[in-house]
Amino acid sequence: MRSHAQAVVIGGGLIGCSILYHLTKLGWSDVVLLERSELTSGSTWHAAANIHGLHDSTNISLLQHYTMALYKELEVETGQGCGIFQPGSLYLAQTEAREHQLRLQGAKARRYKMNFYEIGRDEAERLHPLVNFDGIRCIMYEPEGGNVDPSGVTMAYAAGARRRGAEIHRFTPVTGTEAQADGSWIVRTPKGDIRTRWVVNAAGLWGREVAAMAGLELPLMPTEHQYFVTETIAEIAALDRRLPSVADRDGEYYLRQEGLGLLIGAYERDMRFWAEDGTPLGFGHELFPDDLERIEENMMRAIDRVPVVGTAGIKRVINGPMIWSPDSAVLFGPVPEMTNYFCCNGIIPGFSQSGGMGKLAAEWMIEGEPSLDMFGWDMARFGHWANKAFTKARVQDQYSHRFKIHFPNEERAAGRPVRTRPAYEKQKAMGAVFGLNFGWEHPLWFSAEGEPKEETIGFTRQNWWAPVGREARMLRESAGIIDISNFAKYAVKGAGASDWLNALFANRMPTVVGRSCLTPLIGKRGGIAGDFTVTKLGDDEFMIFGSGMAERYHQRFFNAVPLPDDTTFTSLTERLCAFNIAGPKSRELLMRLTNDDLSNENFSFMRSRRMRVAGVEVIALRVSFTGDLGWELYCDAERQVALYDALLEAGADLGAGPVGSRALASLRIEKGYGSWSREYSPEYWPQECALDRLIKLDKDAFLNKAPYQEIAGKLPRQKLAMISIDATDADATGGEPIFLRDGTPIGQVSSGAYGYTVGMSLALCYIKAEMAKPGNKVSVAILGRAHDAVILERPPFDPAGERLRM
Repeated sequence: MRSHAQAVVIGGGLIGCSILYHLTKLGWSDVVLLERSELTSGSTWHAAANIHGLHDSTNISLLQHYTMALYKELEVETGQGCGIFQPGSLYLAQTEAREHQLRLQGAKARRYKMNFYEIGRDEAERLHPLVNFDGIRCIMYEPEGGNVDPSGVTMAYAAGARRRGAEIHRFTPVTGTEAQADGSWIVRTPKGDIRTRWVVNAAGLWGREVAAMAGLELPLMPTEHQYFVTETIAEIAALDRRLPSVADRDGEYYLRQEGLGLLIGAYERDMRFWAEDGTPLGFGHELFPDDLERIEENMMRAIDRVPVVGTAGIKRVINGPMIWSPDSAVLFGPVPEMTNYFCCNGIIPGFSQSGGMGKLAAEWMIEGEPSLDMFGWDMARFGHWANKAFTKARVQDQYSHRFKIHFPNEERAAGRPVRTRPAYEKQKAMGAVFGLNFGWEHPLWFSAEGEPKEETIGFTRQNWWAPVGREARMLRESAGIIDISNFAKYAVKGAGASDWLNALFANRMPTVVGRSCLTPLIGKRGGIAGDFTVTKLGDDEFMIFGSGMAERYHQRFFNAVPLPDDTTFTSLTERLCAFNIAGPKSRELLMRLTNDDLSNENFSFMRSRRMRVAGVEVIALRVSFTGDLGWELYCDAERQVALYDALLEAGADLGAGPVGSRALASLRIEKGYGSWSREYSPEYWPQECALDRLIKLDKDAFLNKAPYQEIAGKLPRQKLAMISIDATDADATGGEPIFLRDGTPIGQVSSGAYGYTVGMSLALCYIKAEMAKPGNKVSVAILGRAHDAVILERPPFDPAGERLRM
């Protein structure tokens, strides 16, 4: 066994072998995989191994199609069979909401030239004569859908990796992982130790235990999961072809052909956790006792849809473990608090995603960044607040509602609240409906007298649409008070503060006390890794403000620039709360509470200062994400309620009041402001989203300046644009594909909302650069159906920016 390696992958299941294979495919041959037992132990061997291409997330769809195509390439490359069956998949919609979901996925497939389209009942009955299609509103067909052999695929990855020089050691448990001062790791085993640059935790059911060796606690929880295979069914035996699989997610089961019978599985409401306190080290290829009564309701729905299931005998039952994250997506990426420790844990649809995960993992370790923005998978989306109780509650919700539609703007209640700020109870009493942001409860909107107290969910405009409009108009006409405490907040102090910030960010940092700047953070491929506001509070003192949900994500970038010995960097996100007071009467409101001069001459746009508001010490910035006149006020958390009370009281007779984040989203889209993880992402070049004006190439080196210089002179591939949509009952929310009126795909929506104060359904979107011309008529697939739209020349609200500076 090697004593040194570029990477050591821990776990010989499907994902570990895929990562190993892709590391070698990108050029690393000095890599090792360690498996405590046989390859495929744990969850891999007993998986149903279904494969499908479409997902609500466009990037995940791209990765799933890559994975499906890769299996055939693996067979040719390695000679190892993957047991590929691709008779197609039928997707059924029993409800209007499911129809909207499938039609939207079909529109995305047209944009990316994927094979997923609607068929009629006659064609569906020809493809699958055993299905009763009564009550089905819409049928989509994916010709490449099907399943693979779990062991075959895993062994093919392993064979491909070995051919390129990788070592695989079975029956080699890892007993320790120890970080070294130089950033490397020592991986300890009974057969000897390996010094490695990267540790990859792909340990499946044992992901928690492997993480604990490094002092890391992962939010993961195992459950039982059952499916069964029928005896031979005569009608199937009589066919000369294989039947397509059936995705009847409204029925909450999955079904496909297995041999000459059928395989049926379910995610039942009466679910069972397993090994809550740790996966037994001796567990391997064992299964749990059958418990089919738990999935009886799901089985009955399957029988209604495919009647032959009701008369077929059961050949075998598989009841085995799966391990889940709180949102059922993988925990993926380098651990921000560690050096060169990579996680890939909690994978559910592994056989649809294994190739894509392996490819992105290898890119991240070798090239420094994945080629696609996968923040929805990034382990940094969870923090220390994702404790065992939260994880268990969320996993129960995810499992028992596995096939439930994730609607736009939906907020699920399981496991909440987990983090609240002092004003939470007051806001709750005021009628606030809350959302979750990096564990924090924050107001989405406020229910006034006679308005709904809880929100409905769906693809069309919901019951919160009118209350949110009331808040947006109130702010534009008078003033609004928005809790922005979930913004990330950092303090940088010391003689080296300015130099460190200039070495980190692409813009030139302010040199005058009280001045602020907007600045991009550049990624490894030259794209936008973040957007921040930086203000200078003192001679050697700065504050940084950024996206709250990305705080742990951005830690990787902050760590990449060594902090001078005479300088400190401190997160103040938990210590400080904040409000944005915005609107034409915001100055009048604040002047009732402070002796400071807030006139434009003495406190102009993009300035900051320390001051007292209603007796509360605050850091005040003259900025506003609404696009209106406004200030952001940051105070100690223990003073949040006192400040909130004073602001509400002072604004009452001005017609001002509380405003939630849903209205803020509408207001910022009216103004054309981008938001991180939507308009700003490592996938997008600065010149594509008009942030290149904030990058100063004439300053000394800043983080990832070289990769930006490589793309800086290139023409944009796509451009951030705003469109107005002819929509009456639903608005774009993000991800909807955009076409020319002749059906040619040209882009997709990044954010959308109704602009209440301009009376327009709006969307920010990325459109092919040559097509992004003002006045061009386009079509947006809202609810999966074509809606006419036009590209706007300027934002409809205050395009000259006069209200910000008044």
